[in-house]
Amino acid sequence: MSGSILGKNFQISTWGESHGSALGVVIDGCPAGLDLCEEDIQKDLNLRKPGSNKFGTSRKESDAVHILSGVFEGKTTGTPISLVVYNENQKSSDYTNIKNIFRPSHADYTFQSKYGFRDYRGGGRSSGRETLSRVAAGAVAKKILSEIGIEFLTYSKEIAGFSTNKTPKTRDEIFSDQLYMPDSEVSLKAAEYLKKCVEDHDSAGGIVECIIKGVPVGIGETVFDKLDSALAKAIFSLGAVKGFEIGTGFASAKLKGSQNNDQFINNSGRISKKTNNSGGILGGMSDGSDIIFRAAFKPTPSIFKKQTTVDINGNETEIEIKGRHDPIIVPRAVIVVEAMAAITLTDLLFSNMFSKIDSVKNFYKPL
Repeated sequence: MSGSILGKNFQISTWGESHGSALGVVIDGCPAGLDLCEEDIQKDLNLRKPGSNKFGTSRKESDAVHILSGVFEGKTTGTPISLVVYNENQKSSDYTNIKNIFRPSHADYTFQSKYGFRDYRGGGRSSGRETLSRVAAGAVAKKILSEIGIEFLTYSKEIAGFSTNKTPKTRDEIFSDQLYMPDSEVSLKAAEYLKKCVEDHDSAGGIVECIIKGVPVGIGETVFDKLDSALAKAIFSLGAVKGFEIGTGFASAKLKGSQNNDQFINNSGRISKKTNNSGGILGGMSDGSDIIFRAAFKPTPSIFKKQTTVDINGNETEIEIKGRHDPIIVPRAVIVVEAMAAITLTDLLFSNMFSKIDSVKNFYKPL
């Protein structure tokens, strides 16, 4: 199976299945000399792991990460970094009764059609559990980006139609809330709605917003590797994402050019903009403003209501899904979205280092 590798200069390759022995990632292209330990990665995995919020799956996993290679005496060596997380609480028997039935809105049918075979235990490779590998790699990418002052504020913007207009100033505002929403009033309303979803054996969707601060001007390429298109590809690679927008996004289709244009100004000798409708990206490259994008997540397809479907022979039947599933994945997806943005940005940041001959000459000038 191809398609498990992302990036050119900072490259990740994820592996593993939901109910296999383990999942992990190999990172190639991380510079030597970066301070890195398992705790740097674990703190992000803890925000994604099962049980990280009361509306998540009841599956109990420590998601403890182990660094297998690429780090010596607390510093990266410049060689591939291999990270692994062992599965501890699989209940594959939960899926035996549906191994020959296609779950609605899952990858079962397409996977079976493409490969003639599928791992029915929780979706195998197409399970949301695969995202822990991305989060682990994203933690390393964020460590690199923090070295040059790039920071992330990623949060639940909307849950089941309950939306906040508050923009967080700190990460504590986000992760101190049970739904990772920096607005306690809206979060409480959303939580009440989610309780009813659980009682009704149903699920809900929502929107994650990511704000990236401190990105230098010029990150991204002008044609096929535009920063916005690269971010879109990375975010759309998450199975539950059904919408993506940057800056004003779809709302810009209703505006006039005079309303949507970001006019430049001289701000104490620094070029900036009056507004940021572009979301910090112009011509496929960062413009020095905050990068702001949103990702829309569909409701979790694994619900306990009885549904109609077909089996692998095309016979119509009914299905009642068992097992342990999230009534909403948005809060746990917050750190996943952040990870994918960090991986993408790091890769393009490294590309930018040789975009000018002066940069190459300055790097290799005699000491």
